Amino acid sequence: MTAALPRARSDTHRWRAVMARDLRADGRFVFAVRTTGIYCRPSCAARHPRRENVSFFRDPDAAERAGFRACRRCHPRERSAHEAQAEIVRAARALLDRDDQEVRSLDGLARRIGYSPWHLHRMFKQHTGLTPAQYRRGRRLQRFKHHLKEGRQVTDAMYDSGYGSSSRVYQQTGESLGMTPAAYGRGGAAVRIEWTTAETPLGTVLVAATERGICSVRFGRSPAELERELAREFPDAVREPAGSRLRVAVRTVRAAIEGRAVDPALPLDLQASAFQRKVWEALRAIPAGETRSYGEIARRIGRPGAARAVGRACATNPVALLIPCHRVVRADGAPGEYAWGTTRKRALLEREASKRG
Repeated sequence: MTAALPRARSDTHRWRAVMARDLRADGRFVFAVRTTGIYCRPSCAARHPRRENVSFFRDPDAAERAGFRACRRCHPRERSAHEAQAEIVRAARALLDRDDQEVRSLDGLARRIGYSPWHLHRMFKQHTGLTPAQYRRGRRLQRFKHHLKEGRQVTDAMYDSGYGSSSRVYQQTGESLGMTPAAYGRGGAAVRIEWTTAETPLGTVLVAATERGICSVRFGRSPAELERELAREFPDAVREPAGSRLRVAVRTVRAAIEGRAVDPALPLDLQASAFQRKVWEALRAIPAGETRSYGEIARRIGRPGAARAVGRACATNPVALLIPCHRVVRADGAPGEYAWGTTRKRALLEREASKRG
């Protein structure tokens, strides 16, 4: 008899997918209920069983060898519409990854896939959270950054990555790189970063900024530790103490620690993917004193089921407090993880709640 999938931490993720009726989990596994003898796909609309009665199997064959029969409601042996669409989107992504000239327009991509441009655009955004054009720009930027890191000249990297002109390179990459392409290729060389540290009720905080805006806000145990972390983050930049230039930024960080709202006009200089930017923009829209779950943020940016990816975007947020990732909590209301420690996260939420009250 074939056994169920090994019990592991991944079972927790499978159970969450079942509880969320996550369509994206269909085809990855099935779950079986010992009290009924039935197995289902994760998105089955039937009433949820008790967790202790559930086992997970790799596929319908494994579940049936273990003595379970297929659910007549979700028909786990049949290919779902979501799975079919996911395969189409995977094929479209593969074509965009190759960056063939023929698929650099939505019409060209749709012809290769065999769907109407409107239908393909809708499916692609539903499954990835991005339009085909946004996905292609993101992949082109990744290629460009890779070529620069390899030491290629900016012009060579530009044409090899699919950019048609230098003006478009500087226009489209400046915001994502946080510096000029040449400086990025030198690991941040020639970029001037000013920094300062301050003592706060939640520990020592570092604030650093380029001429474009704040690029780092982080907590640490000491100024020396924070300076070393900044050096690891920007190894080839020119790093200098800020003097009084960051006085307003430090005052803003202190205000955020006390539970007051942050001025959204404060300039930031961040490197981020399109997905990270969507998440961070959604976080900045959460009012002080309120919280949202990871799933709520995922739905807000058009990526239902991407709660874990939202969590990763929160964890990579380089400017604590200014992008308030501490306002994102678990679905059950528990604080969840925080890059600067759960104790700080609870303290920030409590301070904001008291100010709101």
